[in-house]
Amino acid sequence: MWIADNWKDYEVIDCSKGEKLERWGQYILVRPDPQVIWDTPKTEKEWKKKNAHYHRSQKGGGEWEFFDLPKEWSIRYRDLTFHLKPFSFKHTGLFPEQAVNWDWFSSIIKKAKAQESGRQIKVLNLFAYTGGATLAAANAGAAVTHVDASKGMVSWAKENAAASGLSDAPVRWLVDDCVKFVEREIRRGNTYDGIIMDPPSYGRGPKGEIWKIEDSVFALIELAAKLLSGNALFFLVNSYTTGLQPAVLTYMLHTALVPQFGGQVESSEIGLPVSSNGLVLPCGASGRWFT
Repeated sequence: MWIADNWKDYEVIDCSKGEKLERWGQYILVRPDPQVIWDTPKTEKEWKKKNAHYHRSQKGGGEWEFFDLPKEWSIRYRDLTFHLKPFSFKHTGLFPEQAVNWDWFSSIIKKAKAQESGRQIKVLNLFAYTGGATLAAANAGAAVTHVDASKGMVSWAKENAAASGLSDAPVRWLVDDCVKFVEREIRRGNTYDGIIMDPPSYGRGPKGEIWKIEDSVFALIELAAKLLSGNALFFLVNSYTTGLQPAVLTYMLHTALVPQFGGQVESSEIGLPVSSNGLVLPCGASGRWFT
């Protein structure tokens, strides 16, 4: 398992009975997590000192209960700063477990630039959300194209870039449908040295098109592979869908990339350490192709 264990401003303190107890900076949140199927004693004092609690509804969705939480606050990871706020369906605007992937591709980008002085490394970030991967890649020295269908998410990502001192970094911020954007880039003849995609399990396109990851992700990987440059560095796919095991990600990436580009593929669960007991909370899976 790849574990995001370099955080200072975030931790999973404990988890039990469908919920996780987290510290985001100085604030304590309790949020639901379907992976937490165990029922262990909630002895950590923070369970009773939470600043906000997201209650899941039996009918789907849910709502926040606030005790003492600002509308917005910030946390840092290495050189990056992220603005957080509680919004729809339990989220805060950041997936901390992805830090283990940020570190991985950042090291690849830095190594490539060190080996070839003056090389411009172009990275495409699809379903880019609030920009965690975008900022990590830009901070490592890449020129990034950030694509997300939500105007609000792209605006939030720009705020994170400004907070991280990356306002002038070479980032293209695009509000667009990811599949349609990739198709247009292929027609334009554009290429990228690294591709990151974090597709949703389920979604709808701008014209009501249904996206279901099990049905669509392999076709998108094959399509995006056409954008890789001749000396491409990496391709990262994330999945929060329990049906897509790491071995499935390995199979898809190997099939779509290795025959043409060579390289190798590794996939694994990703997780966050639980500080109260030394165990690891699983948080989905990632597949990595690299040369």
